[in-house]
Amino acid sequence: MTSGADLSRLSLNTATTKLLTVTEAVDGAARAGYGAVGLWRDRVQEIGADKAAKVVADAGLRVSSLCRGGFLTASDDAGIASALEDNKTAIVEAATVGTSDLVFVVGGLGANPGPGEPARTPLDPAERDAARDIVATRQRVADRIGDLAPFAAEHGVRIVLEPLHPMFAADRAVVSTLGQALDLAAPHPADVVGVVVDTYHVWWDPDLEAQVARAGAEGRIASYQVCDWLLPLAADPLLSRGYMGDGYVDFSTITRWVAATGYAGDVEVEIFNQQIWDTAGDVVIRTVAERYAALVQPYL
Repeated sequence: MTSGADLSRLSLNTATTKLLTVTEAVDGAARAGYGAVGLWRDRVQEIGADKAAKVVADAGLRVSSLCRGGFLTASDDAGIASALEDNKTAIVEAATVGTSDLVFVVGGLGANPGPGEPARTPLDPAERDAARDIVATRQRVADRIGDLAPFAAEHGVRIVLEPLHPMFAADRAVVSTLGQALDLAAPHPADVVGVVVDTYHVWWDPDLEAQVARAGAEGRIASYQVCDWLLPLAADPLLSRGYMGDGYVDFSTITRWVAATGYAGDVEVEIFNQQIWDTAGDVVIRTVAERYAALVQPYL
């Protein structure tokens, strides 16, 4: 139970309650005593960013972040232009809903036609190799961040880079470690490009303690996201996240590392899991709060 628990820093990422509208998720979080919500763009776009901002403000909550921008790895002129246009739209949406933090998933290799899809196998050797060149792909990510950083700064929005577990490197993010994300952020001011520490994606990293400390020293921790790593993996590995305590992540240790940096922001719970999505929203919101109160909040 969460009676008496301090939930003021707890944020419900709306991906956790995927079937709820923004209004429904915000209402549930407010009734449960959460301090914030993290919004996804698809749900925001259903009602418009201005209306979403009002819904959150009227409930007395904060918007901890907006998800997501990114997918910056296109190599052709049309793809680059499309990515820049979409991310500028996302930056404006973030400012409108009232958050300074826009989470970026940077994108996968050119060989990938879409998340979870088999690789393209062009016959031309040069084309095939270019589509699998992860070094060049990461450089394009750096270039696009450089293109977008001034626009983000003008709107008071921080580009927040999220490293994803290496199993997603082919199709979702060629940035796999917190250290890589910090290296990409380094050329830019800390209030313009930051990072998110997501336990699901980085719990395994043997260098995690040092990189969390580095992120804190550089003032770049924009978000702390928590959920657990479940086995066996789902047929779609993206859906293998779970409630804190149901898997393998050491939340007390990682949370202590984050807290030691002086991070005082919100803690978002972001879970992709079909069984959880199929559960009644109030049950999910209550369970998240209980697990946070027991496994995360005591170590902040």
